[in-house]
Amino acid sequence: MKSSILLLVFNRPHTTLQVFESIRRARPPRLYVAADGPRRNVPDDIRLCAEVRKVINLVDWPCEIKTLFSDDNLGCKFGPIKGISWFFENEEEGIVLEDDVLPISTFFTYCDELLERYRENQHVGVISGCNLISRQFCPETSYFFTRYNQIWGWASWRRAWSKYDHSMSAWPSWRDQGGLESISSGSKVFEYYWKRLFDATYYNSKNVTWWDYQWAFSCWFHGMLGVQPKTNQITNIGFGEEGKGTHTTAKIPKYVLDSSPRPLIFPLNHPEEIARHFLAEALIDKHVFTMTLRWYLLKRARNSVLISSVLRALKNIANFSM
Repeated sequence: MKSSILLLVFNRPHTTLQVFESIRRARPPRLYVAADGPRRNVPDDIRLCAEVRKVINLVDWPCEIKTLFSDDNLGCKFGPIKGISWFFENEEEGIVLEDDVLPISTFFTYCDELLERYRENQHVGVISGCNLISRQFCPETSYFFTRYNQIWGWASWRRAWSKYDHSMSAWPSWRDQGGLESISSGSKVFEYYWKRLFDATYYNSKNVTWWDYQWAFSCWFHGMLGVQPKTNQITNIGFGEEGKGTHTTAKIPKYVLDSSPRPLIFPLNHPEEIARHFLAEALIDKHVFTMTLRWYLLKRARNSVLISSVLRALKNIANFSM
């Protein structure tokens, strides 16, 4: 393969080795490994983090190796941000894999080809290897464009990542000027869902433990689309008790079970134009983010009850004070 790869790791030797074996078979010319440091209050982390970092000793093909090993624990937000930023400081483009994201072989060839094809196109920000609606949706082309930039195995360019802003400083003005409405395709459910999520991320930025919603916002704010393959190229092995990560659970979601990876066929059949696939987006909304009209109405109803309760309480307090 042509592209460089960044591998983000922490304290899971078992999953890290599986992902490394897929990288080893792909034989990238340059491998970057960014490792977060052990947590002070978890004694086992010192041993596990040291074991994970030994993965670089298993490189047995012609490959330039670069490492960024942190002594301190930066966490699930700033650890990946630091690693990805370091990667794109050194590379114009490349592939990003986390220690629980296991790609099949055609993922690498697919990323190689599309990194080159859309290198200069400012409208394309992310090439995702993840397709979590492959059971419900089968396009004629080898991949499609959406507003979503799934990050279970992805590739991008320095030009795109340079627009990332973890503080989401533009969110309030973009929100108030109808930013979500401009990409919602008329879905009030979509607007409600992402307004709540982005508000929570922006106004609670010191406490959030994620970096990817900020990446989604950066892409939307700058008008960049994501690419998703016709067939899923990734298995997330972070579910279950053994591989369980901070943002995954012991129970594997149905949309993951329904989207088993299948190889892409080459040569790729490219879409004729760079345009969002609205049907695919609607299916992602429904099956991955569980955005349904019923969910929306229930949330709004609960909020209305809560607001009414607060207003009644304030009125009672005012009456009591008088």
